[in-house]
Amino acid sequence: MALCFAFPLQSLPTAAFLARQQDLDALLQDSLQTLLGPLQPAALATLREQLSWVEVAAGEALMRQGEPGDAMYISVSGRLRAYLQEDAASPPRLVREMARGQVIGELSLFTDEPRSASVVAVRDSVLVRLDKPAFQRLLASSPQASMALTRQIIGRLQQAPAHVRPATPVVIVVLPISAGVDAVALVAGLARALAALRVDGRPVRVQPVGAAEVDAAMQQPGYAQRPLDDAEAGRRIALWLDHQEAQADFLLLLADAAPTPWTARCTRHADELLLLADATQPPALHPSETELLLARRHWPLAGTPPAATGPTQVLLLQHPAATAMPSGTAAWLARRPVAEHLHLRQGHAGDLARVARLQAGQGVGLVLAGGGARGLAHLGVWRALREHGIEIDVVGGTSIGAVMAALMAADQPPDRVLALARRAFGSNPTGDFNLVPLLSLIKGQRLQRVIGQAVHDMMGGPADIADLWKPFYCVAANYTQACEQIVQHGPMAKLLRASLSIPGALPPVLHEGELLCDGGTFNNFPVDVMQRRRGVGRVIGVDLSVNKPRRYDFDDVPGPWALVRDRLRPRAQRRYRLPGLAAYLMNVTILYSQSRQRQARAMTDLHFNPPLERVGMLQWNRLEQIEQQGYDHAMKVLGPARAP
Repeated sequence: MALCFAFPLQSLPTAAFLARQQDLDALLQDSLQTLLGPLQPAALATLREQLSWVEVAAGEALMRQGEPGDAMYISVSGRLRAYLQEDAASPPRLVREMARGQVIGELSLFTDEPRSASVVAVRDSVLVRLDKPAFQRLLASSPQASMALTRQIIGRLQQAPAHVRPATPVVIVVLPISAGVDAVALVAGLARALAALRVDGRPVRVQPVGAAEVDAAMQQPGYAQRPLDDAEAGRRIALWLDHQEAQADFLLLLADAAPTPWTARCTRHADELLLLADATQPPALHPSETELLLARRHWPLAGTPPAATGPTQVLLLQHPAATAMPSGTAAWLARRPVAEHLHLRQGHAGDLARVARLQAGQGVGLVLAGGGARGLAHLGVWRALREHGIEIDVVGGTSIGAVMAALMAADQPPDRVLALARRAFGSNPTGDFNLVPLLSLIKGQRLQRVIGQAVHDMMGGPADIADLWKPFYCVAANYTQACEQIVQHGPMAKLLRASLSIPGALPPVLHEGELLCDGGTFNNFPVDVMQRRRGVGRVIGVDLSVNKPRRYDFDDVPGPWALVRDRLRPRAQRRYRLPGLAAYLMNVTILYSQSRQRQARAMTDLHFNPPLERVGMLQWNRLEQIEQQGYDHAMKVLGPARAP
């Protein structure tokens, strides 16, 4: 069992106990009412007498899978993750993340089953513990509580497995990892951006704290820098930080520019670490990273990498204000186990606002479906969203939706993006058909040149997907592994082409020894991927599916000569309105994805489906009309644009 320790509530110093007790009263009321239903004050007082404090250090296990279930816990401060291991050969799988106020371990108490998962502290965490005898006395004395708990457990067991959506971080640490970065200004700007948001109808409460604030609270200069083995100082600082956390929606801790004791305390108290770096400097690891983040000595679950049990790390790459496009991002990412990276231009308020929205779980994600030339309508929808002042923080898509999403993630003005699309797709990029179609009907060489030139024009040269200003992902199908592949970094031109390469119509793309092709075969409208993205709270989707399936009034498919004769007639007089071979192959590859469209639409908060029934998947020459159709549809859905 990992090192954690428990002690009675009343054993804390009086002032600290009273502060904790005030915070705990409200927390217990909410947590226990959620778990057991309404409790009488006398029952709550009796229950509180049975509770004890439990402190768990960052990276330690509170409980392990298979152990007897001898207690339940309520998280008072900190963050924990539950991991499930299917068998000895499989690595632990993250199944739940728990923050302040959540109940842990009650199922084992009620069912007498062993622990179903292991629970690990992401950061130094404080909980209250209710052991099994006290728990059973509570159930015996309150039939109402017993019935409420039974309903809650049955409901939990009946829930279908869902993706893990991390709780919004509360304690955010800004850790400088480059010399000369102005972390003080960054914290002040981020605090203002967070305070401009709203939660539950009120302004967000933000509390920035650095070593100086700790010294002032303790009324002793240098107190924050007391050695880590000073248990009394550690306890006093932790109690004070816990109290600050209870009063705020976000506690912003500013670490030092070196691996000092205060910096170490910050990393152990963090829900998330924002690693602030100067993008113009070499991407070498900072001493704070090597000494405090990468050198932790043990991890409680076999097969779990340190990054999985520590606080989430997010890289903030700061660029000079005049930077046209980022570059070299891959070198920074290769050296550190970050969950995400975000680019910041100095003095660019929009970039800092995006960081704030994502930290607060209020980011807006835009998902763009595949659909050949119909995907040019994405640009019209995007133009309408901008006119309505809707800021997009994360973009993702499949096939042509991936290309359009990359153009948007470059954060360029709409007229420039439309000009890039016009140059790229105005010359029929899929018109080079193979005379001998051994692997595909279309050679794909023209598309390769078109995508390569578009990336060069947009980024100023060859680029990695990670170099886009906004977070981006696209979906490809991995033919080698027979699976869906989420692409978030790598050579941009090649991987966009992979997401576009419709099997049978276009040749697959070879990347790192594996064949990749169009992501629409698995996930043509990847809303579920966006739902799992860190910080995204609202999802907008642009779906290109045709909701009115065409029916045919003839019994058999005609022979080739009958089809040739029919194609020679004027369009209005044709009888056999069957798709051409290329269009048929392009559509049939996404049939599985189309069967998931209804579920994907239900996961969007704002859904667009432009009426493009008469637009073919290869009609690139209609770019202007298709873009305008997307715009007109979006304006109809959104209503009149607000005045600037």
